[in-house]
Formats: sequence, C-alpha cells, structure tokens
Amino acid sequence: MKFINLLLKLLPAKPVFAHCDIPCGIYDPQSSQLASQTVLKMVQKLKELQKPQEDKGWMDYKNSMIRMILTKEQHAETCKREILILWTDYFKAEHLEKFPDLHTLVWQTTKLCSDNKRVVDEAKAQELIEAVDKIADIFNQTKK
Repeated sequence: MKFINLLLKLLPAKPVFAHCDIPCGIYDPQSSQLASQTVLKMVQKLKELQKPQEDKGWMDYKNSMIRMILTKEQHAETCKREILILWTDYFKAEHLEKFPDLHTLVWQTTKLCSDNKRVVDEAKAQELIEAVDKIADIFNQTKK
C-alpha cells in the first residue's frame, strides 16, 4: 500500500472536465425501438411454437422455448437500459418543460419493460412498442 501511495504522489495529476458520459449527438432511440420490436416478435414466436406429439421432439421444443424466452427477456432489459440512458443522460429540464408527461411516460415504459420480462402477452408487447415510439417521437422533436 505504501508503494501505491508513493506512486500516486509521483504521477502528475491533471483535473479532467466533462459534461456527460458520452460526447453529444450520439444518443438515439433506435436501439430501444428494435429491442421492443424483438420482444413482440419473441412473444409471437412463443405463441406459435408447437408442442411435439412425440417424446422425440421435446428437447428441441424446450430448447427453442428457452431461447425465445431468454431473447425476449434480454431485449426487454436492453430496451429498459436504453430508455433510462436517454432519460438520465440526454433529456434535460427544458425537454420536461416542453413535454410535461415525459417523466410519467419514461416511468411507465420502463415498467412495461419489466412486465414484458415477466409475461408472454402480445398486448403488453405491443403497448411497449407504442410507448417506446412515443419516447422516440419526443426525442426526435427535441433534435430539431
């Protein structure tokens, strides 16, 4: 520990300044939109998945089902993360003034992401897509 403290004293330190985690201009809601659409597609595929008539096909059926569920949950989580990045890093107070429902919309959308991880419900998945598209629309309006 003494060596590390000595090393830290010898190395020059300079103050670093940054106003956000990522350089401005690279935020985009497309990844959350794609993720929400993937959630819906996985729900549809899960509903279409046919149970095998024979014991022979059960392993393939279970494998497909598990992979679709995993994909659905991963994309719901990705969607939530991307929406929260927009909320915490991109949207500013002036955006909230212009779009006073934005806070509630983001909160409801992230809750929908969690709901879609928990259930296989086409209506919930469609609701998620619509909510994400509303956030994307607000985002695009703020970029003009």
